[in-house]
This record gives sequence, C-alpha cells and structure tokens, in this order.
Amino acid sequence: MDCRKFHMPELQIMKRSPTLRVVTLGALIVIASTAYARDIGFDDMSFFVTSIGLGKGGDLGGLKGADAHCQKLAENAGAGNREWRAYLSTEIEGGRGESARLRIGTGPWYNAAGILIGANPTDLHLYNRTITQYTALDENGKQIGARDETPPRHDILTGSQEDGMSFWPDDEDQTCNNWTSSDKGSAMVGHHDRYGFGNLSWNSSHQSISCSQADLIRSSGDGLFYCFAAD
Repeated sequence: MDCRKFHMPELQIMKRSPTLRVVTLGALIVIASTAYARDIGFDDMSFFVTSIGLGKGGDLGGLKGADAHCQKLAENAGAGNREWRAYLSTEIEGGRGESARLRIGTGPWYNAAGILIGANPTDLHLYNRTITQYTALDENGKQIGARDETPPRHDILTGSQEDGMSFWPDDEDQTCNNWTSSDKGSAMVGHHDRYGFGNLSWNSSHQSISCSQADLIRSSGDGLFYCFAAD
C-alpha cells in the first residue's frame, strides 16, 4: 500500500525514544485500521461502496431501487445473507424525510478486508477517520477511483448531512427528487477518499452540478453510493 497517495498534512508523533518521527496522517489511518482488522469472508462483510451505479444519474429508483442494487451487488459478491440498505436520505415537504443514519442498523460495520469502518452510528459519524480511499472498498474488495486517478469516482451520493440525518426542506434539492431524477435537481455527495476542495467529509462534502449521469461523471463521480448491512 502506497501511503504517499494520502493528500493530508503531516503530523509529528513521539516514539518511546525522545526522537520525533514524522508520519503522515494516512499512515496513521492505515496502522489504526490494521489494528481493527479481522479475518472475514465476503459473507461477513457489512459495508461497501457500489462498484457500479445504475447508469441513470440520480435516478436510483428511489430508496427501494437503491436498496435492491445494494442487495444484488452483495449477492454477487457472496454476501447476500445480510439485509443491505443504501446509505441515502430523502426529503419531504413540510418535514424531515428518511435519514441515512437511521436506515443502516446499529453496527459494527466491516469492509471486505475485515477493517472496522464504524463500531456504531456515533462512531461512524462523529468520530470517523476510518473511511478513506484505502478502506472504502467496493463489494469485491477493490478500491474506488480517487479524485487524482483516472477515471475519478470520488463523489459518492448520500443526500445527507454530516451527522447522517436528512436535510430540512428548503429551496434546494439535496436528493435528486428523492432519487428519481436523472436531469434536474442536485444531490449532496461525500468524498470517500477525503480529498478535494473545501469540506472533505465522507458523506457530506458538496452538492452535485445536476442529477444527470454526464454531470455526475464530469464532477468526478459516477452515481455510486454506500451500502451497509442493517442486520
């Protein structure tokens, strides 16, 4: 694993000797992730990024269609013994829609390599530093293209705030019309690689240009989203 690809500031840490050693934050994440790794098969996997989208931009067939896509990909990878849910929020007029945080169970969640992604919803949202380019694997255990790779695919659809909750209704569409639009509107996306400009959140970085597949690709996305085992 080439930790030089982490585009984050360097930190200084004190070893047992008085000598200060400079270690990249990326290296610290890898070390910490390894400490929480366990040997699992794909049937024990409980988190992944979709390797492919549905090809229709923000039109995922609503939450039902997105959940079905998670389930299908998990089954193809040998992890179909779980109940899979898409990490997506919705919006409703005059209130709050369904929240991604409340759709995915209580954890813990592990990726295909056995690395702990989040012990519980609070750990996943409030303290999370585990989701990175090297841990946000797809259902086959492969990395998703980061912003500086070709093709870049780091914009991950969520429609969510950083705490995993849905947005309060306002004048801006954050969910591609509740995941049914393939042209008008926009969606909140996160950066699975924690790389980009501004907010580097894994689940709430910025809005998409529009909901079309072409615009999602143009802004370094591909209509991908996170899937979690809810059981």
